[in-house]
Amino acid sequence: MDIIINNASNQPLYEQIVTQIKQLIISNVLKEGEALPSMRLLAKELKISVITTKRAYEELEREGFIETVTGKGSFVSAKNPELLKEESYRIIEQYLNKVVEKAKLCGLSKQEILELLDTLYE
Repeated sequence: MDIIINNASNQPLYEQIVTQIKQLIISNVLKEGEALPSMRLLAKELKISVITTKRAYEELEREGFIETVTGKGSFVSAKNPELLKEESYRIIEQYLNKVVEKAKLCGLSKQEILELLDTLYE
């Protein structure tokens, strides 16, 4: 599993892990029932604390993306289409917020942004 940690980021390490695992699940790279690396193994691979990976896995489980079976490990949950759609919307909204911020800095109007979006969406 390819997870890249950026120590210079303002985003906490556990959130970086959560975000990347969610993206792997949403994009179907990680499939339903697939085992995730153990918390210890992931911590060792990323050279971070086991507490950090534990917090990431707990967050993913709380949000319904993974299930943890005591003594067996953590697995990708059965896909809930509404949950995945909602998460995809949230990710897209984050990207669009950044686009709008940049566009405003460039002096683009809302109409110009929408026209640009129309040309890119076709």
